[in-house]
Amino acid sequence: MIRLSVICTLLLMSLKSFSQKDTTITVKILGGLQFDLPRFAVQPNTRLTIILDNHDDMAHNMVVTKPNARLKVVEEAMKLGDKGATMDYVPNSPLIIANTKILEPGRIDTITFTLEKEGIYPYVCTYPGHGFVMYGAIYATNKALPPLEKDINVPEAQRQKTAAVVMNHAGHHAVETPPSPHPFPVKYPLLYRTFMPDCGPAAIAVGLTETEAYCFDAGKCYLRYAWSGGFVDNSEQWKGNGSKLTKVIGEVYWRDKTGFPFRIANVKNIPTVDFKGYQLKKRLPTFKYLLDKVEVTETIRLSANGTTLIRDFTFKNNKQKLYFLVNTDDGIVYQSKLSKFNNGVLSIPANVQRLSISMKR
Repeated sequence: MIRLSVICTLLLMSLKSFSQKDTTITVKILGGLQFDLPRFAVQPNTRLTIILDNHDDMAHNMVVTKPNARLKVVEEAMKLGDKGATMDYVPNSPLIIANTKILEPGRIDTITFTLEKEGIYPYVCTYPGHGFVMYGAIYATNKALPPLEKDINVPEAQRQKTAAVVMNHAGHHAVETPPSPHPFPVKYPLLYRTFMPDCGPAAIAVGLTETEAYCFDAGKCYLRYAWSGGFVDNSEQWKGNGSKLTKVIGEVYWRDKTGFPFRIANVKNIPTVDFKGYQLKKRLPTFKYLLDKVEVTETIRLSANGTTLIRDFTFKNNKQKLYFLVNTDDGIVYQSKLSKFNNGVLSIPANVQRLSISMKR
């Protein structure tokens, strides 16, 4: 009886192995932050090998995720900060099925994994700034795929390109509209880890609304500038090799002139700062950093009427007096319910846990 059970088990294992399919796909990385295959299909229970071939002039990777997990993985990768490079910008996440290493131009890497269940499995480049536009989809299915121009699982630029071809072939005339600087539908608040003008390499651009935005320097942990009239245009940077700067759309109305604003114990003591990432709540980021041993969070938002920038801080372990410095001749009115600014200096008593500073233009 035991022998018969063993034979049946081995037979089932053999049948399962026989039913599994092996497929190899080559995916090329092209200029303009795109994979040459925006999608492809395999049958469920396929052992899939992907050969990733980087034909672009900048570095990329490929991360395959579980269904509906692409944006979550991209956001986790963005939070890796400076340690991201040592991790190939791949977070430790159970949502990831497989990934390549970061590939420099001209390099190739191979990954192999099995898609046992039917579903739509995204693949994406998680290099900072790429994940919102550089992705595709693996369909593990025996069913027909939707028309490419209607497939929400591929980048909008690919859908628009296909729709234009279909329209031209049909003999219709389309009204041309200026292309959006964002090759995907946008919702505000909106955050980019990108290379901004007049900021360090760890810049974070945040669009609070369609017309109000700011640039936060994650490397030095302070607000660099704020502008009105639009958000950003990343198209030149995405098409280039990373040396292009993102363009600010609108007019900068405030620019930092004091450097890092906080002081500890006295107005001349500049603390050591250490960025600890950020969290998103309703798409609005809250930045975390250390001032020596003081734990700080900072959330930057708009007032209800949209004319005032408000910086909300929390403090933990602030055993000494803090100071916050501003420039008094930059056309901004600074206010805090805690106390008044004295010659551009706000005194913050020890053990204060919360602080809000408004910047009215």
